[in-house]
Amino acid sequence: MKQDWAAVAATIEEHLARVGLDQRGLAERAGVALSIVRELRRNTVQRRRNVRTLEALSVALGLDSRHLSAVAAGHPPPTLDVLTAATAADIYRQLATISERLNELVLRMDVLDAKITTPSRPAGTPPNAL
Repeated sequence: MKQDWAAVAATIEEHLARVGLDQRGLAERAGVALSIVRELRRNTVQRRRNVRTLEALSVALGLDSRHLSAVAAGHPPPTLDVLTAATAADIYRQLATISERLNELVLRMDVLDAKITTPSRPAGTPPNAL
């Protein structure tokens, strides 16, 4: 069966802007190689793709997991209700915020750990006194 990769490219392009991602961000979020995203987005390599790749890209774009496979096959894509798609985008933003805060906390804990493992001594106390 012939696949409509031009439609897949158009769908990816349309939804990248909506979710606020670039190619690299999409590749990272979907867990696929950047080269695959480039090939699909630019429609440069037309070949059969693994269903899991298309599913991962669909989900990363906030779409139903079967969306890109349906588009490639020339079928109407399944739709998520608008609330679910908006919620998915919000969840990704919230996860990014949580990740940033977690990294900040890890850095703070590292500083505290360094202070605990390196005891300070009162001024005038000889180094051996502790």
